[in-house]
Amino acid sequence: MGAFIALLRAVNVGGTGKLPMSELKAMCEELGFAAVRTYIASGNVVFESRKSEATIKAALEKRLEAYAGKPVGVLVRSAEEMARVAADNPFPKAKPNYTVAIFLDHAPPADTLASVRGRQDEEIGLGRREIYVYYPQGMGRSKLAIAAAKTGTARNMNTVATLARMAGGS
Repeated sequence: MGAFIALLRAVNVGGTGKLPMSELKAMCEELGFAAVRTYIASGNVVFESRKSEATIKAALEKRLEAYAGKPVGVLVRSAEEMARVAADNPFPKAKPNYTVAIFLDHAPPADTLASVRGRQDEEIGLGRREIYVYYPQGMGRSKLAIAAAKTGTARNMNTVATLARMAGGS
């Protein structure tokens, strides 16, 4: 059985997409996932499954849409991939809570950096299926717009490292 992490988009952020983590845990168990654990209230769940990443993603998205009455995006990574995201952080000396990995379903498009708008002092790096951003002044003050990140979901590097550890990937 493989260890996986599912990251939900727009859950319990800014008063939208309310989903108690106890409900998320129960949904995952109903779908047959084992050793299900959630981390903080922003839609992070670690579990074990024999299913493929694509099957996990589809099953969770279908179940969450039935619950929420609207689509809820889900990004899935194996424990090893999450550990690699943490290790590949191009800004290792930056504050981990000011540095995020924006998780995507596919590799960032070749024009990702060229299409960035509102950039001030932020630093941006591209990963395998992630976009890394260091926000020296904090994410809340930034005007940065990354078109390629529209369907992704961001987690700071503290969260990435914790999820990788929880899943046994590091």
